Amino acid sequence: MEHHLSLILISIVALGVFSQWIAWWLRMPAIVLFLVSGVLAGPVFGVVHPTEDIGEVLSPMVGLAVAVILFEGGLSLRLHEFKEAASGVKRLVSVGAVLSWALYTLAAFYIGQLSMAVSLLFGAILIVTGPTVIIPMLRQAGLNRRTASYLKWEGIINDPIGALLAVLVFQYFVLAGADAADGAQVFVDLGWAILISFVLGGGVALALGWAFNHTWVPEYLKAPLTFAFVLVIYGVASEFFAEAGLLAVTVMGMVMGNLSIAGMAELRRFKEYITILLVSTVFIVLTADLDPNVLLHLDWHAAALVFAVLFVVRPAAIFLATAFTDMNWRDRTLVAWIAPRGIVAAAVAGVFGPRMVEAGYGGAEQLLPLIFAIVFSTVILHGFSIGRVSRWLRLSAEPNGVLIVGASPWSTELARALTNELNIQVLLVDSSWHRLRTARLAGVRVLYGEVLSDQIQQSLELNEISCLLAATSNDAYNALVCSHFVTSLEHDRVFQLPMYAADEDNESKVVARPLRGRPAFHENAQYEELWRKHFQSWQFYKTRLTEGYTREDFRRDCPADAVIIATLYADNTVLFNAAGASPRPEEGDTVIYYAPKKSATERRRARAERAEAVSERAAAAQNAEREAPTPDGPRTTDSDAQADHTANRNSPNSD
Repeated sequence: MEHHLSLILISIVALGVFSQWIAWWLRMPAIVLFLVSGVLAGPVFGVVHPTEDIGEVLSPMVGLAVAVILFEGGLSLRLHEFKEAASGVKRLVSVGAVLSWALYTLAAFYIGQLSMAVSLLFGAILIVTGPTVIIPMLRQAGLNRRTASYLKWEGIINDPIGALLAVLVFQYFVLAGADAADGAQVFVDLGWAILISFVLGGGVALALGWAFNHTWVPEYLKAPLTFAFVLVIYGVASEFFAEAGLLAVTVMGMVMGNLSIAGMAELRRFKEYITILLVSTVFIVLTADLDPNVLLHLDWHAAALVFAVLFVVRPAAIFLATAFTDMNWRDRTLVAWIAPRGIVAAAVAGVFGPRMVEAGYGGAEQLLPLIFAIVFSTVILHGFSIGRVSRWLRLSAEPNGVLIVGASPWSTELARALTNELNIQVLLVDSSWHRLRTARLAGVRVLYGEVLSDQIQQSLELNEISCLLAATSNDAYNALVCSHFVTSLEHDRVFQLPMYAADEDNESKVVARPLRGRPAFHENAQYEELWRKHFQSWQFYKTRLTEGYTREDFRRDCPADAVIIATLYADNTVLFNAAGASPRPEEGDTVIYYAPKKSATERRRARAERAEAVSERAAAAQNAEREAPTPDGPRTTDSDAQADHTANRNSPNSD
């Protein structure tokens, strides 16, 4: 039995993590693969039966996992985001929650034909738009920070509030009895639960922050101690009031996330890793535990109710709640559509549904299948559509920008060439206003300040950044910048200027390799060398590859001492070239390189040689076509591609 349980747990964890990996590889919402993997492992093939295999421990395990997930979600709620979207967020978590409860209840009663008691519980559960689903979606959707903050704040705040309200409704109708209890007591209990949660969660967060900053806790114990306190707070608050623990740990995360705590970056990273593991595992457990027979309780009333929830009730609640706020119509439209339900909604329905059936309330047997139908529908529809809808509404932040840290004559010229000649969004950051002057006059976007400061971090839209280059004269500082941004931008998109080979051989003089970014451009592209080339009148050139001018043609014509800087791909994303790497641009891509300035005669001769080579290749192709049998359909030649290339070569600073 023990061996069997070990295999079940290993299978669940492996399915969850591999689903995340495959989703990243396929660029699709991970939550959809969780859903598919859980259904295949449980109801379809019967490999996993969580309730039977794990037993009574399953429910508390899920509760503890959700508590950790909500704490990590609270850590991600930053006050500067709230200030940017304060008006809309306040309405979404207050008026929006109340309107949603009322409208969902009415829809369940009149459309779903449920009893009023079950309808009220149904409406309370659907207030939840859980972070277990929202956060993975936002990670892949690429929304701008303001729009993402609406969905993130609503999901994380309303998740415990909806669960608490569901508990109160359940207690009112089942435990206390509708006739015996005073309806106003529901709201009194809710107030007490919120007060207890804020006192416990906020108090422990402040105490931990003080202890961390006064070195009462060693660095290696900060993350484990925080993890232990999350579980303790969840348990203590839940003893006072069922599900109050979820709100308490959310408050604890919010307070800690907005304190200036030493080592907070490591704490966030640890919690993010744990949360990714828990989200994937718990969602697969819940979907694998789904009994297909519960869907047999659904009829056309249920289908109409699911349709109304998705396409009528949610949009109506959001548009009414956010009226006369600073949210524009695009933000309101996206928020009105995106409302996926996840672990908390499924778990609450799984606990309360059967007990409502035992109490004899009409339609209670449909509560669990209805919630699962909405979970399935929202995860699939919203997961696959959030990217397309956000792009249609122009709310997505396209990751095609470049962040350059360190203004020098060379980096300023690079920023100017990328901005003015290739229309790449470049942001040049430096702590010296004087060093930024030339870039400002050249029309380059600049940001004055320390890039590692809290203020600059809050103003950066990292969703818009494709890659980063740390280009200051200080190798250690460049490494520090890269190590800070590597978790946000991925290691293959964080670059720094290379160090001298002599320094590389002396390990006591250089920053350890795991702490650095990727060396950029060429092993001889150090700060001093690039500065020297700049004053020797080297220039940036660009060449677009076409059908008539291939990668091999470019390699033949490119000067031997040229430094390949970056590739602008056909999809308008840009990536710097790594030292030692051999770029492989394809047709439609543009190569940016740095080379000595050419005279007008050299440029004319190079263009003539290329035109002659292309003409010879085109003539050879035409001869081959004349000798070959004529197929049906029109023929194409290299003339269009050559014209495109010739026009490109006549542009400024083009080779």
